[in-house]
Amino acid sequence: MNKWLTWVPRLIAIAGIAFISMFALDVFEPGRSAGWIAVALVMHLIPSFVLAGILAVAWRFELVGGVLFLLVSAVPFVFLPNEIWVNAILAAPFAVTGGLFILAHFAGRRR
Repeated sequence: MNKWLTWVPRLIAIAGIAFISMFALDVFEPGRSAGWIAVALVMHLIPSFVLAGILAVAWRFELVGGVLFLLVSAVPFVFLPNEIWVNAILAAPFAVTGGLFILAHFAGRRR
């Protein structure tokens, strides 16, 4: 069970970051310069870089990372004017990840 609690949140976070990163692919448009595309791609990938940083923190400090992932999962509901189901799809992997990191922290302390 401990191995499961170690790797599942990390894998869900990686999959969630990959999903969010796919939205950056819309910068590739015909007729745009390579410099414009590079700048737009970096700007679109800023959320992915932030999430990767949170994952790096969570990899070492599970409780802190879990809390940060739970906070990040609230961001779509606060800042994005989408329908609630769209925000839920964007937030769900990170809410699950945060909960599992917190659970892993407390399960590890009990050993």
